[in-house]
Amino acid sequence: MTNSTHLYGQLINQLRQHSRACDLRHLKALAWMVSALLCSEELNLAAWEPYVPSRATKAQSVERRWHRFMENGRISVMAIYIPLVLAALSRWKQQRLYLALDTTVLWDRFCMIHLSVVCCGRAVPVLWRVLEHGSATVAFETYKPLLRRARWLLRQYPDVMLLADRGFANHQLMKWLHQSGWHYCLRLPCDVFVHTTRRYPMMVGTLYPPQGEARLYENVGLWSDGVHRCNLVLATVQGAKESWAVMTDELPTLQTLWQYALRFQVEELFLDSKSGAFQLEASRLRSAAALERLYLVAAIALLFATTQGMAVQLAGLRQQIDPHWQRGISYLKIGLRWLQGVMHKGRTLLPCVPLLPKDPQPCFASLKAKHDYDDQIWFCRIRSLVCKLCPISN
Repeated sequence: MTNSTHLYGQLINQLRQHSRACDLRHLKALAWMVSALLCSEELNLAAWEPYVPSRATKAQSVERRWHRFMENGRISVMAIYIPLVLAALSRWKQQRLYLALDTTVLWDRFCMIHLSVVCCGRAVPVLWRVLEHGSATVAFETYKPLLRRARWLLRQYPDVMLLADRGFANHQLMKWLHQSGWHYCLRLPCDVFVHTTRRYPMMVGTLYPPQGEARLYENVGLWSDGVHRCNLVLATVQGAKESWAVMTDELPTLQTLWQYALRFQVEELFLDSKSGAFQLEASRLRSAAALERLYLVAAIALLFATTQGMAVQLAGLRQQIDPHWQRGISYLKIGLRWLQGVMHKGRTLLPCVPLLPKDPQPCFASLKAKHDYDDQIWFCRIRSLVCKLCPISN
């Protein structure tokens, strides 16, 4: 058995174990595509031919096989992927689950909505949707189905917090979050009106503190009507390009800023998907449905490589592929390098492990990077204010 066939064997076993309701032919094709992606690191259908055994004598025949998968409307992306990611999150029921909601644009034509779980310095896809929309800003009704499905899938997880950027702060999302019981950390745009200790509402941008200071507001009213009440943290970090205004349903502390900062790990996911690891932007597919199925291949590869990297860490084999004394690369990169060694150096393909709820060894590329991380947020003055609920002025 060749190493590529061995990798395919572990992938197909995982797919058959968790995605039982799917056609076996679809799972076999998917396993070969994920295996070829892990070997080639290119989301380009034409680049997978050298890594897949086939009786076909023409590369065009092999590529047509993948095109048929991408265009097959009977293939349910979520029916295949959701059981895999829920199995990977099996150890998280006693831990807080941080979900990052964000969007990215492909070729100024397609918008991909991501709902990802933050895990050990990276984000792992949970749900996604692709629509033909040239802007990264989408209406609440567009991503509401993703939130509703996530709430149902994660109903057994008692502690979930949603993280999102300024484009998602709106009345509808706030109302939905209050009804769902999820916690949240959302960044507010500078032109949003808030009701604080002053008589009249003011825009958030006029309340930003000077550099090196933070202000903690309890029970502020949002927007002109002031109906939605929440807590607010305003901060201007030394050296930062712009101030932050983060609203939350929990007690406002400096921990709120740290929690919101976890959202930036989804940017690393976008970088890995689009140009860093798998070259999504090199794909020649220009159909929203086909791109959703293509990203299924990428999501399984991301999940498999990340868990493989964690297995390498737990087995004490990290230094075989990571030149740093302490962990200096992500678990995804560790997993990809280990899998390349499986293919070309005869390394052992390790059994899959669930995603780790706590990072056994945080990642820093250098001692300077660790020092900058430890000192990146500090304040010389912190003020805390409690806003009384009062009638809204006309």
